[in-house]
Amino acid sequence: MKKISFVFGTRPEAIKLAPVIIEFKKHPEWVVNVCVTAQHREMLDQVLDVFEIKPDVDFNLMQPDQTLSSLTSEAIVKLDGYFKHYKPDLVFVQGDTTTVLAASLAAFYNKIRIAHVEAGLRTFNKTAPFPEEINRVLTSHLADLHFAPTESAKRNLVNEGIKQEKIFITGNTVIDALLYVKDIVSKNPPEIIGVNNEILDTDCSIVLITGHRRENFGKGFENICAAIADLADEFTDHYFIYPVHLNPNVRKPVNKILSNKKNILLIEPLSYLPFVYLMTKAKIILTDSGGIQEEAPSLGKPVLVFRDVTERPEAVEAGCVELVGTDKSLIVEKVRALLLDKNYYNKMQKVINPYGNGNASIRIFNTLND
Repeated sequence: MKKISFVFGTRPEAIKLAPVIIEFKKHPEWVVNVCVTAQHREMLDQVLDVFEIKPDVDFNLMQPDQTLSSLTSEAIVKLDGYFKHYKPDLVFVQGDTTTVLAASLAAFYNKIRIAHVEAGLRTFNKTAPFPEEINRVLTSHLADLHFAPTESAKRNLVNEGIKQEKIFITGNTVIDALLYVKDIVSKNPPEIIGVNNEILDTDCSIVLITGHRRENFGKGFENICAAIADLADEFTDHYFIYPVHLNPNVRKPVNKILSNKKNILLIEPLSYLPFVYLMTKAKIILTDSGGIQEEAPSLGKPVLVFRDVTERPEAVEAGCVELVGTDKSLIVEKVRALLLDKNYYNKMQKVINPYGNGNASIRIFNTLND
């Protein structure tokens, strides 16, 4: 038997590693241990509940107003002790969070092999996204196995000197998770607190909005909110539903600019199950999230991204995602076009998802099992 450890700390990591954990747990020759740093406590727990995953180790590192330096150093110390005690043969990390970098460093220091899921994403701008771009670049040079979602991601790794025989194209595990949860919500639609069921059960047009990126704090979020306010005034028969991130840098401009609009519904952050349900009900999605850029095409939802660069160029190249940055006039222009121009909307809606068909977890398992 071989011992493997899955280390993660945020909701996106949990969503994207859950299908891999479930796949490995089907096979008793692999001993699976789940370790969470819980750098995002509440949002992480919601996903663990959905996929019925119980961590074996929980460091509960989330603290109010913690800095990146304090989180990173604390995570490295805790993970170093964990690896010395558990001694896994392989450590799985996913994506580009602070937990990923800390786990990769701690595993490297303990001479434990590292498997990086969703490897090879790049913007080639170390401050956008911050600090994720540097986290994933450093992790790539610490990892031993690289599970790249696309050919483009593999090419990025090869260009950085990673050996081709260590890179495996699998698709993105987020599609595995999405299809799993989509089936659940289609059979048993969850309640969306703050949204009247009549809005969800009828043909009301919904624009779904999310935002959390550090590089958009300040003027960027003010511009985004101003654009949404203008759109809500113009499209009074549409509902603009915004689950507002808990970070005060997001909440302050959102509440200040958008709280007095009747067709803008500002609600609390949603757990994964109701959020997927809300995505299925939306007409279009406005976001700065990476995961949503990958998920929405599988639901036939056009996405406009509040960023100037993206580490997911495949969706932009395919035509199901467009970058609008935080330029107020451009956001308004593109949303207006999607809501009014059926040809433009249909063209974005019908693109085949470049991130796979939901078999990434099986490909990862088969690669290691072989």
